[in-house]
Amino acid sequence: MSASPHHVVAEVTKRIQERSADTRRQYLDMIEAARGEGRHRASLSCGNLAHGFAACGGSDKRALKDGGWANVGIVTAYNDMLSAHQPFAAYPPIIKKALNEVGAVGQVAGGVPAMCDGVTQGQPGMELSLFSRDVIAMSTAVALSHNMFDAALCLGVCDKIVPGLIIGALRFGHLSVIFVPAGPMRSGLPNPEKARVRQLYAEGKVGRDALLDAESKSYHSPGTCTFYGTANSNQLLMEVMGLHIPGTAFINPDDPMREHLTRAAAQRAAALAEDGAQAIGDIVDEKAIVNAIIGLHATGGSTNHTIHLIAMARAAGIIIDWSDFDELASVTPLMCRVYPNGPADVNHFHAAGGLGFIIRELLDAGILHEDVETVMGHGLRAYASQPFLDGEELVWRPVTEISADTEIVRPYAKPFSPDGGLRLLDGAIGRAVIKVSAVKPEHRTVTAPAVVFDDQDDFMAAFKAGELERDFVAVLRFQGPRANGMPELHKLTPALGALQDKGFKVALVTDGRMSGASGKVPAAIHVSPEAAMGGAIGKVRDGDVVTICGQTGVLSVEGVDLEERPVAVLPPKRTQGMGRELFAGFRQIATAAEDGALSIPDLAVAATEKALAEA
Repeated sequence: MSASPHHVVAEVTKRIQERSADTRRQYLDMIEAARGEGRHRASLSCGNLAHGFAACGGSDKRALKDGGWANVGIVTAYNDMLSAHQPFAAYPPIIKKALNEVGAVGQVAGGVPAMCDGVTQGQPGMELSLFSRDVIAMSTAVALSHNMFDAALCLGVCDKIVPGLIIGALRFGHLSVIFVPAGPMRSGLPNPEKARVRQLYAEGKVGRDALLDAESKSYHSPGTCTFYGTANSNQLLMEVMGLHIPGTAFINPDDPMREHLTRAAAQRAAALAEDGAQAIGDIVDEKAIVNAIIGLHATGGSTNHTIHLIAMARAAGIIIDWSDFDELASVTPLMCRVYPNGPADVNHFHAAGGLGFIIRELLDAGILHEDVETVMGHGLRAYASQPFLDGEELVWRPVTEISADTEIVRPYAKPFSPDGGLRLLDGAIGRAVIKVSAVKPEHRTVTAPAVVFDDQDDFMAAFKAGELERDFVAVLRFQGPRANGMPELHKLTPALGALQDKGFKVALVTDGRMSGASGKVPAAIHVSPEAAMGGAIGKVRDGDVVTICGQTGVLSVEGVDLEERPVAVLPPKRTQGMGRELFAGFRQIATAAEDGALSIPDLAVAATEKALAEA
């Protein structure tokens, strides 16, 4: 049975509700006005409607012409270059057939771009990565703007794709929307072994052939990467926010159950369209957002969601910040060890009990809000279950009472640590986040001289030249949204890890990102304000003694008044090529990381008003 909500959870939720009162009311008024117009095809002219069903087959065309059947729009992130999204090629026919069986129609409303940080990591294209989220949001809006649809299915998995789909779908908050994933690839080369070979390559001890062999054995087939990065954190969020069919997240693409779950999502969307129930704008409320933050902490999820969840919440008129994350972290234990927080991958996690087990434990402890709306109806308890096939029938049963492997998944009462390891840092350099769940306690505090870089390639050149064989804090500035789009800096991890293994005290402070694969070296990331906005990180100089402490939340400089130093000037940067010049407008208007790094002006208004109120 669920316990009463923990007092900290209740207090944070109330604070968010009060802070968001005006913006949430404006949002709900917007979707209520859209809902009041009824089935939207009725408002289309005959010419509009004829264009909308011209390419349909006979029965679908008749159904849309007569207006009796619900029409479910499919927004897909399919492409066949990325393993996580390649399985979506087969989904539209499956969905359309399942819809026809229950008297509904499905149309592919549009596609959204899906780029992979694994492909662009350390490359110029990574500077488009974060902004691709907002492009995806706008592409989703374009797809649904035809006004042909009574509900929608969003097909997406990875880093920016799911947050972008949610932001876009929330602007059509009167519609019922279900998210449909493709699942992780089956386990390949263990993630710790992959990381070991990467570090050996960074040290020059193995060649490119050995590295490529290890990488290709890790990423080897259709499906999501198996480590617990942003992509798989997305799937956690969709479950704990009630936007999936329960138990959908981590079923492999080639498992027969995957097609059954996809069919179930389609037919549930049709039922919701007929009832006008569980619209996405009603589901994604303040309690759902708090549940998402808690789920992230309990599983040691991606640091990227300290940006994405803020942007997603803003799309629903809800204002959150890193203080909310920090306070909720203090009462949410770490219940999982999944790489990079441990050796297991998401397939092992799923087999040991998975998300259903975590949700059940957190509900019983009163850490999650149970009284929420989901695509399955009222209450989150339906997600404390797992799907099974009874012949050809899909059924759900309560999740296992006992973890199948307590080295991977533990109950609430016996966690790996009392908090989720994602913390707020604050001090003279700015506000930042740090993920310490993968950092050993003896490495969580570093005080050392700063070595300042304006480009990650400069850091790598210094490392290869042997200039970093000492204690230091790497301060990598001008990596925020305004400067260059806030790329992930994960290619620094093997080099920093090698230096730490040699016994040096090392850490990273940056206004850039380190991704869901944040690893064993302490890293103060997303520093706000960023250097390009006049932030203090741009005023740190070589030799300044910097302290980064994941225990006390300190991010400071000893004996220096940074306010007295002049604002750093953005160095000349190459912004041409690989499409970067097309995103100049995004860089100019992007908000701070703690405000969601948004480049969509209307959604950034709440962030600006909040900043002005606090100034």
